[in-house]
Amino acid sequence: MVKRSRKSNSKKIIPGIYYNAGFLNGPKRERLVEEIETFHPIWEERYCECNPPPEGDTHRSLKRPVYWLGNWQFACLGYYHPPHDIQFRCVNAESFPPLMRELVNQIEQMTRKMAPRDGVPDKWHLNTCLVNYYGSKLINGTDEDFATVGDHKDAEPGPVASISLGEKAWFQFVRGKQNDPRNVVHEQWLNDSSLLIFWGNKFKNELFHRVQRVENKKKVQFEDHLDEYRTRRINLTFRYVPVEDILDYKSLPQERIRDTKDYVKTLSSTSEYWKGVFSLL
Repeated sequence: MVKRSRKSNSKKIIPGIYYNAGFLNGPKRERLVEEIETFHPIWEERYCECNPPPEGDTHRSLKRPVYWLGNWQFACLGYYHPPHDIQFRCVNAESFPPLMRELVNQIEQMTRKMAPRDGVPDKWHLNTCLVNYYGSKLINGTDEDFATVGDHKDAEPGPVASISLGEKAWFQFVRGKQNDPRNVVHEQWLNDSSLLIFWGNKFKNELFHRVQRVENKKKVQFEDHLDEYRTRRINLTFRYVPVEDILDYKSLPQERIRDTKDYVKTLSSTSEYWKGVFSLL
């Protein structure tokens, strides 16, 4: 039977999931958006020369712009086919801004109180954040929607936390990749200012999750510094990457630097951190 969320103010829904629809109050939400709007997200390619597309596939970009904090996991270096290619993929990136760091500390404390010990690795802490920009892009004069995410798992070990901003998203945990409603195990809306945390073997390792759609009712628009793109939802996903898997960018093998150097160059034009990294190449 599919389990749906209860009232919008419900918190712990079922074992393995915590949801708080009003995690951010007004002032904190405003401050967090201000921090996020200083970032300049980029479009990444899924493949590159050292990681070519499999037979039958082609070079293509991700469906939405992204930005990473704490460390950057380049898509073209194998991020989307775990558990392979964990080595030489993840590099140090700029630190969390002040309010985000404060929220992460709070979320870590909450998670340790709720999640069973065997579901939280000994050294677990939320040291990386993927910022996803959901919206629509103008292509050949037509506004095309990019506000979905297909079935996937977050391969980083331990609990994952997600903060949503902007239009609400219809989110599902599913048993497989088949497009069959009977495979939906849990589904709910992720509202503006909400926090979702999930952990444990069932929700973290066994099930896939996906964003089926993002509403477009409030005409939300964030400052994303992107041409011909309108962001109406921003999602911050906090994860744990073991320290031993994180490198300085210049420590990557040369072929991986070659394939990602243009990203670093682009980032360096708006980020002091990446400007410093690029100056050493």
